[in-house]
Amino acid sequence: MDRMSEQQQPVSDRGSNRSQRPTSASFREFMGSSWAPASEGVPAPLESAPYAAARRARLGEQFPGDTLVLPAGSLKVRSNDTDYAFRPHAAFAHLTGLGTDQEADAVLVLHPVASDEDGTGDDGMAADGHEAVLYTRPLAPRDSEEFYADARYGEFWVGRRWTLEEAEALTGIRTAHIDDLRDAVAKDASTPGVNLRVLRGADDAVGTLVDVVAAENGHDTYEESAFDDELAGVVSELRLVKDAWEIEQLRLAVDASIRGFADVVAALPRATGHARGERVVEGAFAARAREEGNAVGYDTIAAAGDHATTLHWIRNTGTVTSGELLLLDAGVEVDSLYTADVTRTLPVSGEFTEVQRRVYEAVREAADAAFAVVRPGIRFREIHAAAMEVIALRLEEWGLLPVSAAESLTPEGQQHRRWMPHGTSHHLGLDVHDCAQARAEMYLDGVLEPGMVFTIEPGLYFKADDLAVPQEYRGIGVRIEDDVLVTADGYENLSAALPRASEDVEAWMAEVARGR
Repeated sequence: MDRMSEQQQPVSDRGSNRSQRPTSASFREFMGSSWAPASEGVPAPLESAPYAAARRARLGEQFPGDTLVLPAGSLKVRSNDTDYAFRPHAAFAHLTGLGTDQEADAVLVLHPVASDEDGTGDDGMAADGHEAVLYTRPLAPRDSEEFYADARYGEFWVGRRWTLEEAEALTGIRTAHIDDLRDAVAKDASTPGVNLRVLRGADDAVGTLVDVVAAENGHDTYEESAFDDELAGVVSELRLVKDAWEIEQLRLAVDASIRGFADVVAALPRATGHARGERVVEGAFAARAREEGNAVGYDTIAAAGDHATTLHWIRNTGTVTSGELLLLDAGVEVDSLYTADVTRTLPVSGEFTEVQRRVYEAVREAADAAFAVVRPGIRFREIHAAAMEVIALRLEEWGLLPVSAAESLTPEGQQHRRWMPHGTSHHLGLDVHDCAQARAEMYLDGVLEPGMVFTIEPGLYFKADDLAVPQEYRGIGVRIEDDVLVTADGYENLSAALPRASEDVEAWMAEVARGR
């Protein structure tokens, strides 16, 4: 047999060569019969549904008359024919209240509502309002081949999907089949004065669909690009202030994370005797995240010794040695997809050395200085400035700065940033670094409001090969990170139950060790 004849089977079909699924008509007929009804009734609305509706209304007010296309995202291949666990785009989750693998390939569209002569649309919505429609892939019938043969979407393989009626009952959003998306967007695009805006980066296939529809209807692609950038910024800024439901979810995430930190302390004896002790630490926290939530909100940083001086050390392949510090940066993501982001630096032996305590307490003082300025009305950047004043002063006291602290704090100086090159704070929510597409004037230069949630996380990192510091400092990395809610008259430290002062950390570690 020649090589060409060997290759008659299309490459796209070859992945099923391992399958021994029957193809007979009798099998298909029998497979599709004798199943109990797929639905047990209409589900109750999600607790998040009314909050999500209010968020959609605020978004629509920013873009009167425009069509807003917000994809959940698509499944992504991990290895050959297996996919990564699906997580919808944060903007989609925020605007629908959803957060499960049901939403793969779904798209939320806010369609502009044309007004009638009385100033309202067909559904009574005010002129220049929007109707939200959730385009999704519903449950396939049991007599369809998808039910038992589709390893990506089939109920037999990945579990039951929702029906359109169930999706609508859960969210309060009108639902339609994903196959109807193109025609619905094209109808809007053909309406004079309607701009198409799509959230780029969530689903390239949806972005391409919108581009094709826009071109077919004479839309200017350059203008569309600017429209899309504006949409990305607004959906990010919409999350800067959390509503009551979001704050409750963040509390749950933080509380679970605190229990995860205790699990890590209890696991330290095993970690110190393991060739990959950092993986033992990572696994202990991950178990808590899976037991109480969806997963970890980001890759856990379990950094012992000099690894703690690598800001995003996520390999976690190192040993955990008595006498060194362990920097643990970890957060539980609860089922609603809101995540905590907490860091503590722990003495593996249970007690800090003199130099470790000196560095640790300087970082804590910097964090305390940042906390002290938090209140409505200040600018976000002031939090970082307050922490840096302490960091620079302590480095000057220790004789590590080549200039005075005052000179280092000037824009032309910044020598102290050698040992803390990251920012002190970032917003927190559905994404660990939430609201990342917000404009600088809304984020860095933004004014704090009640309901904002962000981290405070100063640090000092002296690498083992840093010849600018004495030997006693080398290999020490310290970060302390808490999650902070702005209140009407100040702030609430959501992670305050986890000890912060060095002596309190030691006492807490001893208590956990006794209790386990």
